[in-house]
Amino acid sequence: MKKIKLGYVPTRRSIFSAPDAVKYRGLTADRLTELGIDFVDITDINEEGLLYDDQDVEKIAEKFEKEGVDGLMLAHCNFGTEYVCARLAKRLGLPVLLWGPLDERPEPNGERLRDTQCGLFATGKVLRRFRVPFTYLTNCRLSDPVFERGVRDFLAVCNVAKTFKNIRILQISTRPFDFWTTMCNEGELLEKFNIQLSPIPMTELIEEIKAVKEEKTKLNEMLDVIHETMEVQIKENEVENVAALAAAMKNLVEKYGCQAAAIQCWNALQTEIGIMPCAANAILNEEGIPVVCETDIHGAVTALLVEAAGMGEVRSFFADWTIRHPDLDNGELLQHCGPWPVSVAAEKPKLTYPLAFDHPGSLTAEAKHGDVTLCRFDGDNGEYSLLLGRAKSVDGPKGMGTYLWVEVENIKRLEAKIVEGPYIHHCVGIHKDVVPVLYEACKYIGVAPDLYDPIEEEVKAYLRGE
Repeated sequence: MKKIKLGYVPTRRSIFSAPDAVKYRGLTADRLTELGIDFVDITDINEEGLLYDDQDVEKIAEKFEKEGVDGLMLAHCNFGTEYVCARLAKRLGLPVLLWGPLDERPEPNGERLRDTQCGLFATGKVLRRFRVPFTYLTNCRLSDPVFERGVRDFLAVCNVAKTFKNIRILQISTRPFDFWTTMCNEGELLEKFNIQLSPIPMTELIEEIKAVKEEKTKLNEMLDVIHETMEVQIKENEVENVAALAAAMKNLVEKYGCQAAAIQCWNALQTEIGIMPCAANAILNEEGIPVVCETDIHGAVTALLVEAAGMGEVRSFFADWTIRHPDLDNGELLQHCGPWPVSVAAEKPKLTYPLAFDHPGSLTAEAKHGDVTLCRFDGDNGEYSLLLGRAKSVDGPKGMGTYLWVEVENIKRLEAKIVEGPYIHHCVGIHKDVVPVLYEACKYIGVAPDLYDPIEEEVKAYLRGE
């Protein structure tokens, strides 16, 4: 699993009970520790370990930068001091979780100790004035299940934001000529989002394959992976080419400091080494290094976001929307030539020949059934959005390559969204509901969420803790 570090910032205001604020500062820290959350405290900043003095903002910011925190938790242990919270959040520019423990019953004389809820209202408004996006975790008790759920979801949101702001993708050759759909604006991706491409020619990949074959160690490691996880139905020299390609791509991803790759699947590669890259892609996808087809840069971005939202717990898969289900009105076939990770498969994948191509090197396996999230980052004409929603797997005819039949709420509505754009026939799926996390993360990455089903109020209710 991915590890995200939280900057824990308990806050108070002077006119409310300082002892109670200190009490809840400690109780909240204890609960975070109990949940196994990796966090940095501010107990060394002042005697109370609470933020209320403007003089402490820079000290906290410097500490958090040194510790490499990925998000802030503004815990209102009483009313809190809204302007110093906003100044700290603005200074650091990280995702912000705004929360406070539920207030107790007033004292018999009517006195209230904390007024945490009221303080949350104040800080929310001031964060808006500072133009600081934030995530609100409902006013609740530390023991409430919604507290744990909200904190863990926020960590995943931080992971998506962190991933998106540091993307570098290995682009292996140009897009295939016929795939005008996968063109992208490299300069705009850099200018808008700091998404960087590392383009290399096909010849550099071929040279790396040759080096892997000569060195043998990584080649043999990949061969072991193939024979352990796949039912091999191609010639051994072809298997060796699959293994060498996987090792070569991994070497180049590491060489150029990338997190993902997009490869020109055909046809220059087949001319050079006589195989499809699908199974090699699948090997790296299983390792958490997304490799997508047809040099689809936006697809590689999507895969990184989905993997980040899933916190590395399960692997994602890169798919085509292909055809409607022959028997179910809202059914659809998700399929690709064979690049899905083996852990996604419901059976041991066959290493064989793909649909529509004569060269070997793809996997054939139906994906395991269950509920999935489907997602696509895309854009054109200077505007970018994230198409996302849910689907459930269904039975359907046998397929080639890696495939899964799914059912959505309204296929015609989804189909129109894809056709009318800015999306294409590619998406990324994952066997986990990460829709709320991706939806919430959009506010931190400057991309508009686009739900293909009318579930926005349901998603917002979940995020509110309902």
